[in-house]
Amino acid sequence: MDTSSTGSSEGQARRHLLGIEGLAASDIERVLDLAETFFQVSRRPVRKVPTLRGKTVINMFFEPSTRTRTSFELAGKRLSADVVNFSGKTSSTSKGETLRDTIRTMNAMNPHVVVIRHSASGAPHHVTQHTSASVVNAGDGIHEHPTQALLDAYTIRQHKKKLAGLRVAICGDIAHSRVARSNAHLLTTMGAEVSMAGPRTLLPEKLAKTLGVTVYDRIEPALEGADVAMMLRIQHERIGSASLPSTREYARQYGLNAARLALAAPDCLVMHPGPINRGVEIDPEIADGAASVILDQVEAGVAVRMAVLWQLCAEATEPLP
Repeated sequence: MDTSSTGSSEGQARRHLLGIEGLAASDIERVLDLAETFFQVSRRPVRKVPTLRGKTVINMFFEPSTRTRTSFELAGKRLSADVVNFSGKTSSTSKGETLRDTIRTMNAMNPHVVVIRHSASGAPHHVTQHTSASVVNAGDGIHEHPTQALLDAYTIRQHKKKLAGLRVAICGDIAHSRVARSNAHLLTTMGAEVSMAGPRTLLPEKLAKTLGVTVYDRIEPALEGADVAMMLRIQHERIGSASLPSTREYARQYGLNAARLALAAPDCLVMHPGPINRGVEIDPEIADGAASVILDQVEAGVAVRMAVLWQLCAEATEPLP
């Protein structure tokens, strides 16, 4: 996590989670270990602890979201924080208000944490300049999605008991995927071997090389011997017609089916950040099959986001539940 301080009336240094790039392995391990504790909270009959009572979390989502928004809301409420959900479509931004003025307005209400998803890459970094709250990046453009990478790592570690040495194939629309970027940063930092595969029109080769990964324009070599197959959503809202001739052609060449999964390790995990375009990125029998941990990812998301919120705004003396 970014440990930059913005000051606080409580004398507590404020920090932000703006991306995975630049985090040390010890920082990542800390979040994953904390998530283990909060995962157990989510399995209790009463799924609530008083840890963040009196804290305020504002979830600002300027893009559609189901899993991320719901899990951040649940995470805050299970920690007993006051949670306010903010939608760009129903806010004054739809009337022309700038992001800067919106953030300054929210900051006047003295929140402890602002969680933001925005279509513009770098928007969360901009927000830190106009708020004294901690800022969490819930996805910015095609840049990063740090909590998704953390929950993916948590899910992998739950099943594989490690990250170092694993072979992970990330396949699909790499060019527009903030999930791919954050996962590449995290997994290579933790010692995993990462391959990326996708159509050449959706595979920014220069960027992929800077991430320390192996790049393929076919899915089969990436899947050979893989311990994890992470499929990515085709982002129709960001793709031009020239980049993707048809979803049928994409499914034929890059969709994960039984034959392609057989190339991977026998105990390969199948992952997807959601939402899934069934029959395009993954065949339904694979998405719902024994290898799939897609719903495990969803459950892990609440625990990981509880850990992130706790790290950012719990008092230094506050014990873990």
